[in-house]
Amino acid sequence: MKIGILKETQKSEKRVSISPNITKQLIEKGFEFIVEEDAGVLSSFKNSEYEAAGATIAKRDEVFKECDVLIKINPFDTEDLKLVNKGQILMSQLYHKSNSELIEAIAAKGATAFSMDAMPRITRAQDMDVLSSQNNLAGYKAVIKGAYEMTKIFPLMMTAAGTITPSRVLIYGIGVAGLQAIATAKRLGAVVEATDIRTETKEQAESLGAKFISVDNEGEESEGGYAKEASEDYARRQKEAVNTSLFKADLVITTAMVPGRKAPVLITEDQVNQMKNGAVIIDLAAAQGGNCELSKINETVVQNGVKVIGTTISPESVSTNASDLFAKNMYNFIVHLTENNTFKWELEDEITDGTLIVHEGKIRKN
Repeated sequence: MKIGILKETQKSEKRVSISPNITKQLIEKGFEFIVEEDAGVLSSFKNSEYEAAGATIAKRDEVFKECDVLIKINPFDTEDLKLVNKGQILMSQLYHKSNSELIEAIAAKGATAFSMDAMPRITRAQDMDVLSSQNNLAGYKAVIKGAYEMTKIFPLMMTAAGTITPSRVLIYGIGVAGLQAIATAKRLGAVVEATDIRTETKEQAESLGAKFISVDNEGEESEGGYAKEASEDYARRQKEAVNTSLFKADLVITTAMVPGRKAPVLITEDQVNQMKNGAVIIDLAAAQGGNCELSKINETVVQNGVKVIGTTISPESVSTNASDLFAKNMYNFIVHLTENNTFKWELEDEITDGTLIVHEGKIRKN
């Protein structure tokens, strides 16, 4: 089986789906690799490192022509699909629930496609979960970005000139990104509070030193480990419960996303207008519409002295680490799906069933 590693074409993307180290490990298991020229350069992986691992370096069209499996991080785009051949197997994040035209185009090509963002949240799939591995880095970078944008320091500091009180950080959403944001902000000395629709996250937040802002959430359970869309009543009650902390916060980090849907608005323009002058909001959900009503992706909006920064804080900003983790997820996924270097096609397996969106030109998941 020949596996192709494609260079990411999305603007600002610096990651690569498979690192030289994982390439070597898979080659040792009998797979062949063809790597698009300079695919790993922006993650500090040279072409020579892939060649040393046993891979072949080739031009983009040659990778598409020669490989049985094609791997990317971001969805295959229109230009990619022009080069895809019938029977090829595509692996990437496809966001299939909100990207129906792409799924239909892949099916029309007679190809097969696995969506890495559709990995089920089950114990045996944890080491294949790219959302978790990448969001972990995003949570860390959100705090670092916030610290850079703030005009205050995080920790309590006692000096001869007086005492500096610690900054207050509020985090919406206690998933992987939120938990890492809590841990990072606490390590830097901030006072941290957090809230989430899922009450089962309370213990996790408190174990890392954050105060959990409780809101009665009867009927608002999570779905398969992911938060589901909140009711209007819950959203109203959450705003009321969180407002006191929001208006005191120096840094707010929002991470709430619902798979396949627009991100819920958790902070309105009116709330922003009541926040402290100089406060900073880092909205990690900006690519899905934003948790803050004012957020614009990859832009900083200043409203009443409050900076609203809409971003994914994409793990591409730490692309070497992000690529290493994504590659390890892919290694575990490929090993799970194959036996003797061929796909097992165990369609009833929960991992295969959850991620296999198109099979031999037929759409399985909408």
